[in-house]
Amino acid sequence: MDDSRVAVIGIVVEKNGEVERMNTLLSSYGEYIIGRMGIPYREKGINVISVVIDAPGDIISALSGKLGRLEGISSKTLYSKV
Repeated sequence: MDDSRVAVIGIVVEKNGEVERMNTLLSSYGEYIIGRMGIPYREKGINVISVVIDAPGDIISALSGKLGRLEGISSKTLYSKV
C-alpha cells in the first residue's frame, strides 16, 4: 500500500438506532482497520469510538462519509503525516 495513509476516525454515537449498520460498515472495511476502541460514557448516554485505519485516502474518506450519514452518529477524521 504505497499510497496508504494512517488516520484516526473518531465516532460519537448519540442514538443506538444505526449501531448495527455502523458495525456492518466498519466490518466491510476490516482489511484496512488496524484497531478499534469503544468507550461507553454512561453519564451522557453516548458511546465514543476511535478507529485507526491504514488505507488509501479515498477509502478513508469513503468510510468517514458513510459513517457521517448515519442518523445519530457523528464522525471526524484526523490524518497522520505518514
